Amino acid sequence: MPDPERVAELHAAMQRLSLRVGVAESLTGGLVLAALTETPGASASVRGGLVVYATDLKASLAGVDEALLEARGAVDPDVAIALARGARDRTTASVGIGVTGVAGPDPQDGKPVGTVYVAVSSDWHERVGEWRLQGSRQAIRRAAVDRCIDALAAAVADYIPEPGRESEPGSAR
Repeated sequence: MPDPERVAELHAAMQRLSLRVGVAESLTGGLVLAALTETPGASASVRGGLVVYATDLKASLAGVDEALLEARGAVDPDVAIALARGARDRTTASVGIGVTGVAGPDPQDGKPVGTVYVAVSSDWHERVGEWRLQGSRQAIRRAAVDRCIDALAAAVADYIPEPGRESEPGSAR
């Protein structure tokens, strides 16, 4: 799980920039939101989250295209980005995080245990990362949470105004 001090620093940066995060989680089952809300005052930068463990909920709650889910399954980079976009939209956050993968014990959608996709979506930053994590089911899920915090931190770092950058912190949703 992420270092609480690091998460607190991330919250402070988000609050300075008036940024809010929303999360759509599959394999982590709420662990990302739990890690984010451990910090006192997290409500100033966390809008909320969706636990969309079942494939049909990815469509009905997070807005993932049913045709995409049918064609590729739930464990796919495009599904991760759709989850991030859905989290952002459904929670009216400035940044959305989406995570999907296979924690085991069995492969899913043709993907081996340990496959994890983490995506982030915002007006200024949209990326998806893929990992092949090792270890127990619990270790994979915890490592996935760390990757989500890393993705959020990268998005926030990209937003920090630079000389000559035209966007202002208050312009984020």
